Amino acid sequence: MSKSNDSGRRDFLKKAVVASSVTVAPGVILHTLQAQAEPRTTPVTDKVRWGMLIDTSKCAEGCKDCVEACNKENGLDLVDKPEGASEELWERQRPHWIRQVKLKDNMTGMLTNLVMMCQHCEHPPCVDVCPTGASFKRVDGIVMVDRHICIGCRYCMMACPYKARSFIHADVAAKLTHTPRGKGCVESCNFCVHRLDNGQTTTACQDACKHQAIVFGDLKDPESPVSKALKKYPSVQIRADLKLNTGVRYTNI
Repeated sequence: MSKSNDSGRRDFLKKAVVASSVTVAPGVILHTLQAQAEPRTTPVTDKVRWGMLIDTSKCAEGCKDCVEACNKENGLDLVDKPEGASEELWERQRPHWIRQVKLKDNMTGMLTNLVMMCQHCEHPPCVDVCPTGASFKRVDGIVMVDRHICIGCRYCMMACPYKARSFIHADVAAKLTHTPRGKGCVESCNFCVHRLDNGQTTTACQDACKHQAIVFGDLKDPESPVSKALKKYPSVQIRADLKLNTGVRYTNI
């Protein structure tokens, strides 16, 4: 997305009409996007476990489609660099729900591109160390942060072996209603939970990947795309030695 288009989107959302926005405090506006499917009417169940398989051989050098789609879907692209902050500081502190990582095989020197996000562990260390219960795991396997009770201690960030969480350092004036965000809170990938709870079955990063490197679905359903892909291709967990049983798996590493 070009800078002009990105700026235009921010301006459009920030100037949204009253019918589609709610002012909750001076300078803070929540923007409503019309749901594309019916909201959930049944409780979340442990008969489902959401998961993802990422084919690193299809992660093209320089491609940022999944990152940009995640940022747009969750409103991360609505936050501007704080006045006076250097580009280096902003790049370190700006929220990243998906990071692009390079792995190097020390024996062969081969480089592998992959994307890293919350791995949605069955036994998440972030949940274990959270003093308030803000970090929690839903019964369908999605690991989330309750921003209402997050105190910004960042214990979860230190506990996460994947560096998958971000801390919001600056005020957030523009945000989407399905992804409330605020200064002093921790956040991370939530498998586009707002989509899943409104009847959709894909994530923004999956939809945006033109190389079809991401397969998402119900790990407990043998007929789901992700289950079929896991049967077809050998896969690994990042830091499998920790025995966290991650919901995100990788192939061709």
